[in-house]
Amino acid sequence: MTIIIFIIVLWYSGLFFQTFFLHRYAAHQTFKMSKFGEKLCFILTWITQGSNYLSAYGYGVMHRMHHAFADTEKDPHSPKYDDNLFKMMWRTKKIYADINAQKAIIEDKFTKNVPQWEGFDKFASSWGSRIGWGIAYTAFFYFFATAWWQWLLLPVAYMMAPIHGVIINWFAHIYGYTNFKVSDTSKNLFRFDWLMMGEGYHNNHHKHGGRANFGGVRWHEIDVTYYIMILLDKMKLIKLNPVTVVKREH
Repeated sequence: MTIIIFIIVLWYSGLFFQTFFLHRYAAHQTFKMSKFGEKLCFILTWITQGSNYLSAYGYGVMHRMHHAFADTEKDPHSPKYDDNLFKMMWRTKKIYADINAQKAIIEDKFTKNVPQWEGFDKFASSWGSRIGWGIAYTAFFYFFATAWWQWLLLPVAYMMAPIHGVIINWFAHIYGYTNFKVSDTSKNLFRFDWLMMGEGYHNNHHKHGGRANFGGVRWHEIDVTYYIMILLDKMKLIKLNPVTVVKREH
C-alpha cells in the first residue's frame, strides 16, 4: 500500500506543477505571481518531478509552438507525423532539449516573458540530479515494496512527466469528444478529468488557450487545478487573469 500511495503522490504533485506552473503560467501566463513565488515554483517542480524535471523555459516555449503549429510538420508533438507514440515522444524530447539549451532558432513571440532560471535549470536537468532522484526512488522501493509486482511501478516513477505528456499529446489528439471546431485534432479526453487535473480538456484548451479554466464548458467538465488556483488567488499568492464564460459550439 505504501508504494501505491507513493506513486499517487508523485503522479498528482508532479502533474500539478506541470499544469499550474509550466503550462498555465510559463506557457500561457493565465495568472501573475511574485518573483519569489516563481522561484519557489521552480524548486517545487524539481522536488515533485524529480528524475523527470521539466524546465519552465523549455516547456513554455515548446508548448507555445505546439499551439501555433498544431498538427502541422512544425508541431513539436503531433500523432499525425509519427508512426507511434514512442517516436513522437523521442522527437519531442530532442526539440525540448534544443530549446532548453538555446540551440534552436526560436521566434521572439515564443520566448517573450517565459520564466527562466538558467543556473537552477542546469542543476535540476543535470544527469547528477536525475540519477540522484532515480537512486532515491529505487531505495524507497527497496525498503517499502512488499510484493514483486510493485517493482513494475518503478519505471513509472522514473518517467512520470513523459507519461503525463504522452497521455495528452498522443491520446487527446486521437480519442475523446469535442466542444469546439478547431483547426487541429485536439479532443477532450475525459468527461470528468480525475486523472490529469484538467489537462484532459484539450479541445477546450486549444480553442481558448489563454483561459485559466480548461473545463467549465459542460457541467461535468470540472477542472480541479483551476479551483486550486481560485483558492491561491483568494489567499493573494497569485493573481488570476479574468476568466470568460464560453459556450460550446456543437
